[in-house]
Amino acid sequence: MTCRIWLLLFLTSAFSLLTFAQNHRVVRISAKEAVNPGEVSVAINPKNPDNIIGVSFQYGQPGQARVSDVRYVTADGGKTWITMNAANLRNLPQGDDSIAFSSEGIAYHAYMSFDGIRVKQPQRAFSGIWVSASKDSGQTWADPVPVIDHVNSVLPFEDKPYVVTDNVNGSPYRNNVYLAWTRFDVYGSKDPQHRSHIFFSSSRDGGKSFAPAFEVSDTTGDCEDSDNTLEGAIAASGVKGEVYLVWAGPKGLYFDKSLDGGVTFGKDKIISEMPGGWDFEMPGLDRANGMPVTKVDTSNGPNRGTIYVNWVDARNGDHDVFLMSSRDGGNSWSTPVRVNDDRLKNGKDQFFTWMAIDPVDGSVNIVFYDRRDLNGTKTGLTLARSIDGGKTFANHKINLAPFECDKSVFFGDYSGIDAYGGRVVPIFMHFVGKRDLAVSAAIFDFKPGTMEQLKP
Repeated sequence: MTCRIWLLLFLTSAFSLLTFAQNHRVVRISAKEAVNPGEVSVAINPKNPDNIIGVSFQYGQPGQARVSDVRYVTADGGKTWITMNAANLRNLPQGDDSIAFSSEGIAYHAYMSFDGIRVKQPQRAFSGIWVSASKDSGQTWADPVPVIDHVNSVLPFEDKPYVVTDNVNGSPYRNNVYLAWTRFDVYGSKDPQHRSHIFFSSSRDGGKSFAPAFEVSDTTGDCEDSDNTLEGAIAASGVKGEVYLVWAGPKGLYFDKSLDGGVTFGKDKIISEMPGGWDFEMPGLDRANGMPVTKVDTSNGPNRGTIYVNWVDARNGDHDVFLMSSRDGGNSWSTPVRVNDDRLKNGKDQFFTWMAIDPVDGSVNIVFYDRRDLNGTKTGLTLARSIDGGKTFANHKINLAPFECDKSVFFGDYSGIDAYGGRVVPIFMHFVGKRDLAVSAAIFDFKPGTMEQLKP
């Protein structure tokens, strides 16, 4: 009798999870002819949450070595999407895409452009960061504006910019546009005199121009693009106009902040160790990482003003997803919470995490690649959601069949997610053939402030 009861409970639980898992849509948004798109980001328009824009790079058609940036736009909540190529006036490789909406509904698409790195005598050389804006929900875009532009040189090399906006009601810097990134003196150099730095710039005129970039980091890293390099800086706006930055480096996670809208920053401080480093090997991938993502709860809920940092490290022997928080402007931090809820120290890895804090209900939403219950290079995706300020998480499998990975194909360096008013949209790369990648988005609609999913 007892066994029957336990079996009934197990089957009921399994059915409940299965039903929950089916209660969202997964939509392939990259075109069938797209060549291995990657490095994704997504943003929901606060003026119209049915308007969602994703971005990525993709390779040119077979025989073309260039990469270009692509925008994916929906006006119906993710049911249908249109695809458009970003402008590439100099025909340069582009990548490290990011996208953000301001509170006014202006979309900002940032990316890097480069040519000639790791070549002694390149035919041409270039390194820069660009931002393009759209005022009509992503239908048309202004010409790209340079944040920084090194013509005929890759020294220094600007890498992994990420764009955000200050959308906080009452902030003295509302609708400012912020970017942070890594500057390499010489990309890939093993010379200890060549260093990596965290740089920052901002726009106060709607992305029409950007202030001169300056260094935020007080200490530097190497230029090898690995654990001892400074990487992963993403700005986050506080409820009083503060700008928070966290990045990974030789000593773990570094934190800094500005109280004047990004004009000046204070002193860096280490807020956590990062066992195993931010750069690590993953079977089936040419590289993987656990670089931090920083966000602030700007809702009117009980956790308003809380700073959250999400990352991956190997403190438990395999790679897990973590979250820590600060409720006093970064002066003190909570003990890290393990986000993935599979068995501890089970030898299964999670990687490429990204986070969104819903500005309406304050929920913490985290997407990551997940190898629990899988063997070899097979990989799935999980959405973790918290409605108690990141203290506990419910993990929900995204309805995408697990896929095998091939390390000869560049997979990209991160996933993406955004949330608004209960709508949660992860975006991610995945294999659709032995050596073919696609970009898809998952559309979740929760009743705000709850774990209850609305039917798609």
